[in-house]
Amino acid sequence: MEQIKIGVSACLLGREVRYNGGHAHDRYITDTLGKYFDFVPVCPETEAGFGVPREAMRLVGDPENPRLVTVNTGKDMTDRLLAWARRRVRELERENLCGFIFKANSPSSGMERVKVYSAKGMPVKKGVGLFARTFMLHFPRIPVEEDGRLHDPELRENFIERVFTLARWRKVLEDNPTPHRLVQFHTEHKLLIMAHSEKICLDMGKLVARVHDLNLSSALEQYEDLLMRALKLKATVRKHTNVLQHMMGYFKKVLTGDEKRELLEVIEDYRKGYVPLIVPVTLMKHYVRKYNEPYLARQVYLNPHPLELKLRNHA
Repeated sequence: MEQIKIGVSACLLGREVRYNGGHAHDRYITDTLGKYFDFVPVCPETEAGFGVPREAMRLVGDPENPRLVTVNTGKDMTDRLLAWARRRVRELERENLCGFIFKANSPSSGMERVKVYSAKGMPVKKGVGLFARTFMLHFPRIPVEEDGRLHDPELRENFIERVFTLARWRKVLEDNPTPHRLVQFHTEHKLLIMAHSEKICLDMGKLVARVHDLNLSSALEQYEDLLMRALKLKATVRKHTNVLQHMMGYFKKVLTGDEKRELLEVIEDYRKGYVPLIVPVTLMKHYVRKYNEPYLARQVYLNPHPLELKLRNHA
């Protein structure tokens, strides 16, 4: 797959655009994710013309509809930033982004839990940065995350898995999609979706089964919405265990007694938290190759993202 294009707060790439002229370089983003992603840097404050260095700003007022105000002089910069943000998201439509990484705690770019100050100066962590809110409303299906949350292994895996899946889906849309290609994509991703939501996976299956009777454009739109809603849900140990046991059923006539016991033991060790997901998945891939199981060989679940990222290595 070609480099996947995602948006990133410019300071996280090491660009000196923060209010004090500094940066917030995140080397996991640049050095690790940079091998797979093509970054589109965005800095709301500098692009809106606030300059570097500049007076610090913060959110004040109603957490649901806060104002952006300078800390010392009390200037209200809300309308100026929002006008820029609305233009910028329309420009970003041309970039075909498959994700965005925001700078945490920023009054413009924070994705969640940004401090919003009351008239008495007391903050509550209930805000969303003005640009981040505008972006998420404009692109509700694009995966988003913050730099700090990327250090949580489960959140990191979920975000990156969604980015790669959306990129694969976009490739389908770019290649003159047909009902057959939709069926093929769903077949390949079925177990991956099951690991997030068995219910939504069933709804997607019903949609795909009726695709020949539907307007294709409408069916693709509905499918994308269900796909991204499903993958946003957490893939828990219980859900992964269910998928692994489901996959084991495809080998019930070919596994030897020892092989069956070994696979059951490894799945149980994963369920109990003794080994990471990569262990039963690796053993499952071994049996897929050994017994040439065609359906499982097509499953993206076994290889949803580059092995080098080690996203399934945490217990």
